[in-house]
Amino acid sequence: MRAFPDTSFLCAMYVRQDNSPTAAAQFKAMPEPLHVSGLLLYEFRQSVRFQVWLHTRDKTKGYPQTIADAALAKLQTNLDAGALVLVAAEWPDVHQIAERLSKAYTKTEGYRAFDVLHVATALHLGAREFLSFDDRQRKLAKAEGLKVKP
Repeated sequence: MRAFPDTSFLCAMYVRQDNSPTAAAQFKAMPEPLHVSGLLLYEFRQSVRFQVWLHTRDKTKGYPQTIADAALAKLQTNLDAGALVLVAAEWPDVHQIAERLSKAYTKTEGYRAFDVLHVATALHLGAREFLSFDDRQRKLAKAEGLKVKP
């Protein structure tokens, strides 16, 4: 496996935002399918649903159900076509790596659990690159020797 993304990368791929052209170009240039974990897919889908919830309460926040439906359908199409591949992680191993990362970095850098888990998953799966637009996750991935893109 060459690269593993975080949720910010998937969001840029499936919901139009400033980083979307960069995410699309990175995805198109990849020599292999994009590998994703069940945890990553869960967080992305949860985030999309949360944005709809926000939007129903305040139209200036989040986005409407139509955008969410399109994003989730496009994600599923890419999974069905093999452009995204769900890879199995050994969660006890991921948790062990995450605990090491948390112990080493969270007190001084303030990482959130999902940030640590995504980087730990990338390390566990042997990824060489970490795809993210989140500055904090990029910093953690870089500290652990992953090449950060885009």
